[in-house]
Amino acid sequence: MLAGCAVLDCTDRLGWLAGRLLADLGAAVTKIEAPGAHTASAEWRALNVNKRLVALDLEERDGAEGFDRMAGQADILLATPVPGGGDAERFGYARLARLNPRLVVVAITPFGLSGPKAAWRATDIEIMAAGGAMSLAGEPDSTPLRVSAPQAYGWAGAQAAVGALVALHHRAASGRGQLVDVSAQAAVITALAHAPAFVTVAGTTPTRAGAYITGRSVTGARFRVFWPCRDGFLNFILYGGAAGRRTSEQLVAWMRERGAELGPLAAIDWRTWDPTGVTQAEVDAIEAPMARFFAGIAKREFLDEAHRREMLGYPVATVADVAADPQLAARGFWQDVTGPDGAIERHCGSFAIVDGVRPALAPQAAEPPAAGRKLRQA
Repeated sequence: MLAGCAVLDCTDRLGWLAGRLLADLGAAVTKIEAPGAHTASAEWRALNVNKRLVALDLEERDGAEGFDRMAGQADILLATPVPGGGDAERFGYARLARLNPRLVVVAITPFGLSGPKAAWRATDIEIMAAGGAMSLAGEPDSTPLRVSAPQAYGWAGAQAAVGALVALHHRAASGRGQLVDVSAQAAVITALAHAPAFVTVAGTTPTRAGAYITGRSVTGARFRVFWPCRDGFLNFILYGGAAGRRTSEQLVAWMRERGAELGPLAAIDWRTWDPTGVTQAEVDAIEAPMARFFAGIAKREFLDEAHRREMLGYPVATVADVAADPQLAARGFWQDVTGPDGAIERHCGSFAIVDGVRPALAPQAAEPPAAGRKLRQA
């Protein structure tokens, strides 16, 4: 899809995913790293596979001149300029546009290039907090939480890749490059698209609910989302409407076939049941027999039965579950690549299959090649 598109990736951890996504779509991505940079970690290798690695000291004259030559030939430049740092001029759009008017410059920073927080620095935990995600994660009577694996970087990188593609499309019509200013804080807010709606529509501010979800009833009742099962957890929510009606009807039918105690579930007419007005006591009474039933169900059994019965709901996958997922295996998602030490590593392949073919991942060099040699090739 992006064959012939040259991308210069000068990002730190905040932007690694952006270059990986563009590379997976067929762009020729050159990753710039300082000589001696640590590139051996599993995280670095996973997010920088499929890129050509170049060792370049941008603080030295030769390195800076080499960078300018490469930027002059690139289609997209990805950068994570340090707020208030000395690289603001190097990655400044005005200077780069003079070198290459067709260049799309994507600047990824914690809070964007303008505004009162433009000079602020932040890691994942600060971005997740500032973006509001932590305010909704955790138990209602406890402290805000962040997901153990950094997520802010992923949201920022994904939005940066989308921004680069939109600007590239604009360039095809106008012939001009653009500056794409990506705020990681704003990128995280997109993960909470439902939350602002409650403020403007219902006049309420969503709060932490742990394994539950709020906002489905005007009484303030909360509904369970995650349920313990025999070998892990399930994701299942009581819904209204046509889809929810079928799901609830099929769950009750399944429970009845198994001889499970139904309690108040037996008397509900799901064609008219409306979750918007139920009280917490009613929800608790309905969910109690469901909890007992789910506790004896294995994840795979639930998935197979939910698919057969056309029910909403799915098992919570662990990393091991994802690695063994038959759907991913059938589509050839995993790809083996020779790592820097010569050993075979299994990586996530491209997320897209183009014309029936999943683009192959390029192996990584054992060490960053000499800058001068690579620059002459470029």
